Amino acid sequence: MLSALFSQFALTCSSPTFFGLRTWYHYLDYGAITVKSPDGKLLSEYCGIKNFQLLPAAGNPSDVPLVVLAVIDDLLRIGGLVAVGFIIYGAIQYVTSQGSPDQTSQAQKTIMNAVIGLVISIIAVTMVSFIGNSF
Repeated sequence: MLSALFSQFALTCSSPTFFGLRTWYHYLDYGAITVKSPDGKLLSEYCGIKNFQLLPAAGNPSDVPLVVLAVIDDLLRIGGLVAVGFIIYGAIQYVTSQGSPDQTSQAQKTIMNAVIGLVISIIAVTMVSFIGNSF
């Protein structure tokens, strides 16, 4: 009865996100894991990391670089959010400068540096995602 219920509903596993940030195990082999009894009956099915290699052994590489890539990916995404915050801050400075040349130029520098940081962050996130997905 229980196995018939599990077979009707396929378990779909996806790595959750929080404000666009990925989990530390995003690039690892994550999916449905089934637990069967010795006679072959399905006992349970859950989502989890299928295999984690801490140290390289028997030709299998370590999964630590993939975890590091996921953390770097999150840090770069946070950097992009901070850059957007600085763009907003620079825009508020620009609006409240009331035509003062010094304050206006400072606000323009803040906006320009934040845009450069945002572009660098977007390019870096794209590169890290490509590297992580290619492993």
